[in-house]
Order: sequence, then C-alpha cells, then structure tokens
Amino acid sequence: MAKSVLITGGAGFIGTNLCRAVLAKGHRVSVLDNFSPQIHHTSNELPSDIRSHVNLIKADIRDKNAVRLALNGIDTLIHLAAETGTGQSMYEIERYFSVNVQGTAVLLDILQNDEAGKKLDTLIVASSRAIYGEGCYQCPDHGIVFPESRSLSRMAAGDFDLRCPLCNAIVRMAPTEESAPFQPLSIYGLTKQVQEQAVLMFARTRGMNGFALRYQNVYGPGQSLKNPYTGILSIFSNLARQGQSIEIYEDGLESRDFIFVEDVAAATCRAVNHAGHFIGALNIGSGESVTVNTIAHEINNYFSGLSDVSITGKFRIGDIRHNVASMTKAKSVLNFNPSVKFKEGLNQFLAWVEKQPLEDRDAYQRSVVELQEHGLMGNRKD
Repeated sequence: MAKSVLITGGAGFIGTNLCRAVLAKGHRVSVLDNFSPQIHHTSNELPSDIRSHVNLIKADIRDKNAVRLALNGIDTLIHLAAETGTGQSMYEIERYFSVNVQGTAVLLDILQNDEAGKKLDTLIVASSRAIYGEGCYQCPDHGIVFPESRSLSRMAAGDFDLRCPLCNAIVRMAPTEESAPFQPLSIYGLTKQVQEQAVLMFARTRGMNGFALRYQNVYGPGQSLKNPYTGILSIFSNLARQGQSIEIYEDGLESRDFIFVEDVAAATCRAVNHAGHFIGALNIGSGESVTVNTIAHEINNYFSGLSDVSITGKFRIGDIRHNVASMTKAKSVLNFNPSVKFKEGLNQFLAWVEKQPLEDRDAYQRSVVELQEHGLMGNRKD
C-alpha cells in the first residue's frame, strides 16, 4: 500500500537519495527543507530527476505553520533536518540546540496536539554514532569497556590510543552495539541523543513504530563539496584535486565506519516498510572500519598524487579514536545488509567528484582557523 511520507531535510545529500528510494517503492513524498546556505550554497531546488515527483515545502523546521502544513495527511515521517558537524557544534552551540533540539520539539508538539499528526503511524529519526562517544573497546583483562574521552595531556604527548578505565591497559576497538551507553563528545552528538530519545519516547507513548537510525559516516556521490565543516572524504578530495597539502590528524591510524549513501537509503526504506512493531535504535553502517591514513592516500592516488600527505600529530578536541558499528540488530530487525564495499563506493564517489567544479581553495583552512580560535585544536609536543 502506498504511503504518504514526509522527509524533513529531504533536499540534502541523504535526503535526496532517500527521496529516490522511497519514490521507487511507490510511496508519495513530501519534503520540508530550508536550503541552508552552508549545505546547499546557492541552490534552492531539488535535483531535476525528482523535482516533479515531490511536494516541496521551503521552510525551517522551527516554523510551526509550515511544519503543520507539511504534516497534513502524512502517515510516515522521516526526520533528517539538523545541523551537522562535530567541530563546528562546539562553538555554534545555540544554533545546534535550536535547530536540532528545538526543531524536533516543534515537530513533536504539533504531532501531539494538532490534527495534522493524527494519521502518523511510523516515526523515523536520523540519529548518529556520535551519541556513543568513543564507543566499545576490548580490554585484555576486563573484557568489554567503554572508555571516556582522551585527555589533552596524553594526546599532546602523542599517546592517542584509548585505555581501559579500570586498569589503564591499551584497549582495542570492538563493534559498538546499540546497548552501549550514551557518552557524546560533542554538542552535535548531545543534540542527536536528545533528538532520538525524544522521538522514541513519543513513539512509545503513541504506540506507533519508532526508529532511531544511528547513521555512521555516510558518503557517496552528491555529498556536499562546499561544506568544509563535515565529510572527510569531501575535504580530502577538494584538497587532492587542487594539489594542496593533506594534513592527517593524530597518527593517521584513527578509523571510521563508512556507509554508502544508497545503503543508508535502502536501510531507511526498510524502516518505512517495516511490517511489524518496533521502537528502538539501530546502527546503520558497514560493520567495517578504514583508517584515515588509508583514505588520504587512496584519494590522493586517484587524483594523480599531486598532494603532499603528512601525518601532523595535530588533533581536534572532541574527535573519537575509532568507530565500527555492530550490524547484528539491523540485520535482525530490518534484514539489512550493506551491499557496497568501501573501495567500490569510494571509486564511485571520486569519479563523481572529478566531474564537479573546483571549490574554494581556502574554505577548509578557514574552518580549521575557526577551531583554533575557539581553542578546539591541539598539537603533539615532540
């Protein structure tokens, strides 16, 4: 049966891919998006291939009248609208709370108190692995542990590895399950925690399906190349194409779980079409990790090795060390298995990047300067 689906933030990178996937399932799609300049630059339209198939409402998630209009007749809501970027969130605190937390509050208030929300039976929020902080690790003596953030003094000494909170032994990365405790290291991560807890509480109260999809590091064609505050693949690609130096933070061995955007859209569609009853959180990732050093060299090699790639020992306050998601629960609930391996997805992304106009050479460096000015950058003291 065709559903009426509203995607907040649906004009963004993940949102437009999700529009395509939901439309392909035969559902009706509406999008509410404010076309934030940081994400969209000067664009204020949906891509041409979906434009005529989507009902577009250009408005902010905090605009009650617009949200009320957008929710009218909707039975499935996918809430993507949010400010993103862990580093920037640490000094744009009011903006991140306003959009991510207050925007979600506006949405839920209307769903609870207005006729516009009465048909809703499925509520999906794009959460983030940032809510875990460092996540799960294995100690040789104490088994699974959840280390807290690394101290500035240790990182300044070049000691970047995580240690057991019980015995101080170096621990190794382990897949983080959804039952891991909340330990966000950034304002962004904290706002995503509040978002998902509010959404799941609301779904539980109303007896509807509620999914908090904890997206890992999403990448792929269509990712913003203009936003210097998020997306390491985009940042490195912009630098490599123009032969600029690529500086790798820490020791280059830090790692991330990258998930291709089409896999994210497929997993989210499975939540839309879920036949049973479910309220809870699910990791949406690849279940594999890749080091930042590997990523930098792969990207530089693709663009003919024009850039000098160096490991600097610099570090950002609030960055995690490693990340790999346990995918057991997503497979059990949604029967979801990611289909695109990182090497394949990276080549697709870089082939797309190669066809795009060159971006502002200095945008990324300006974002780094902002972090430095706000005391959020450190450097290893040799």
